[in-house]
Amino acid sequence: MLGKLLLYILVTMLVIWAMDSVNINQIFKKNKILQARIFYFLLGISLIYLVTNFLIDLFTVSKIF
Repeated sequence: MLGKLLLYILVTMLVIWAMDSVNINQIFKKNKILQARIFYFLLGISLIYLVTNFLIDLFTVSKIF
């Protein structure tokens, strides 16, 4: 359980760091700031969930974790 929490924290930091380099302003329409922020937040949460679960499954299958 502690390992899963630590993995979530590590992946969260990595996803935030990686998403910081993406310029998404060109994708959205002008004056749609709230929608862009919500999309960016949901995209980040989705990436954190998917990457963490992938790593947990990988560690479980390979008997490392």
